[in-house]
Amino acid sequence: MKRICRTLLAVSVLAIVSPPTPAKALKGHEYHFTIVHTNDHHGRFWKNNEGEYGLSAQKTAIDKIRAEVKANGGYILVLSGGDINTGVPESDMQDAEPDFKGMSKIGFDAMVLGNHEFDNPLPVLAKQQKWANFPLLSANIYRAGRPMFEAYKIFNKGGLKIAILGLTTNDTQKMVNPDNLAYTDTWKSGRVINPKSIAGLEFRSPIEVAAQWVPVLRTQADVVIAATHMGHYTNGNHGSNAPGDVEMARAVNGIDLIVGGHSQNPVCMKAENDRNDAYVPGGECTPDRQNGAWIVQAHEWGKYVGRADFTFKNGVLTLDHYALIPINLKRSIKSPDGAINSKVLYTEEISENPDMLAFLQPFQDKGQKTLMREVGSTLGTLDGDRSHVRAQATNLGTLIATSMMEKVKADFAVMNSGGVRDSIANGKITYKDILKVQPFGNTIVYADLTGQEVQSYMNAMATMTPGSGAFPQFAGIQAVFENGIASEIRINHVPMDLNKTYRIALNDFAASGGDGYPKLKSTASYVNTGFNDADVLKAYISKNSPIDASKFRPDGEIVRMSTPPQNSKMK
Repeated sequence: MKRICRTLLAVSVLAIVSPPTPAKALKGHEYHFTIVHTNDHHGRFWKNNEGEYGLSAQKTAIDKIRAEVKANGGYILVLSGGDINTGVPESDMQDAEPDFKGMSKIGFDAMVLGNHEFDNPLPVLAKQQKWANFPLLSANIYRAGRPMFEAYKIFNKGGLKIAILGLTTNDTQKMVNPDNLAYTDTWKSGRVINPKSIAGLEFRSPIEVAAQWVPVLRTQADVVIAATHMGHYTNGNHGSNAPGDVEMARAVNGIDLIVGGHSQNPVCMKAENDRNDAYVPGGECTPDRQNGAWIVQAHEWGKYVGRADFTFKNGVLTLDHYALIPINLKRSIKSPDGAINSKVLYTEEISENPDMLAFLQPFQDKGQKTLMREVGSTLGTLDGDRSHVRAQATNLGTLIATSMMEKVKADFAVMNSGGVRDSIANGKITYKDILKVQPFGNTIVYADLTGQEVQSYMNAMATMTPGSGAFPQFAGIQAVFENGIASEIRINHVPMDLNKTYRIALNDFAASGGDGYPKLKSTASYVNTGFNDADVLKAYISKNSPIDASKFRPDGEIVRMSTPPQNSKMK
């Protein structure tokens, strides 16, 4: 571990101290180059059950772009906005080996480290760096006051120098299980007590770090691109999330293009500061632009390949064309009675590259043997869609909280929506389906709180912003949330007694302060059961199958109001 970390550190220090290299772009010469980008891959190396996305079709699409650009005398860079890890069991159980090796075969030139690159022990990240024949960049991750990774990479494209600066959200510190951060850093002594820990890593403000780096890079390169994992928040309205790409573009002069990730949305604008969140695959996409910087993001999972074609001449950079290319995305065709009969492609089908398919097949086969075992069934879809579960109560959020509550005989349970990663479709449920919903391997914990402590805890929950992973899902508790205060709290529909003791169930990530939740680990009654959250959900579903999804439909248990309630009645 000591050698691994020192190797990573040495590479980044070289990047810091290298002398500036003057830009070499020729005056009067017209340069054409194309930026291809993806982000938030989350283990989707293989196509889904509908034949959508996957690295095999992605390679075909990128190879076609590469050939076209070369034929026209241009240059190409392929970039990733990070978060390769965590999301699909076949990838998770193999440390994303097929993903990083597949990206190398596609010809990625660089990627920024995302927060989910730290879900694994640092030795796993070191392995992934070896599997990737491209640099993993981040300028704002430090250890013992020194940079941990390469900050940037400069590419020379026919004399045109293009700098890629990596920046990772400083929310990473709260998104990684805080248990990994909770011991004294021993980096200076060379001892690592827990090799799985990222303790001692410092995620500095990417905006402040960018403000330091961009002027330096402008002396070394003709074009400066920030590859970020920070998120795109319309008009800079980031809520409880750390500031993202819009805020950075406004604060830091000199960035030409931001290739983003983290918020997992297509950045296609209807007008200035008005994002088209109803974007339809195959439609025209206009990137955001702030303070002279274009901002792009290609949704998630390899659903799209982003393509930005530029011309550079005499110091002027022009965006000639931008598009999001759907990778075999499909839409549902409904019959007059509303039933879904079939799915059809939005755009022309992209074939799978046979060599990539042959390479990935053994990884897929290995995962399928374990994961396709049926564990239960559901009557109706259990909704874990990111845009839903982070903004409102859903039946899947309620089901997960209920499974935790029953496992430890708690009075109520809380589930951070950032830990809910997928929906479960109507019909049979496999172990793979469970692990796609809860891929992080958290454990179930509980603590006994007085009514006064429950009041304080629920006040904290009332401050969690819709749209963030901190947005809470509940079971067994009802309340009115207004202006950061919880009122009319009931436990299982009975008014809460401030002097009574109640048991709360949650996962160890949230209990340790993850996503900004109140820390409960120091509570005298705190117990970590050691039960894996996915296994607890699997056991509950197996015991209660078929799951009637309608019985877990939220029905006003938590009422969120912007004005004082008038004669509100909790159900």
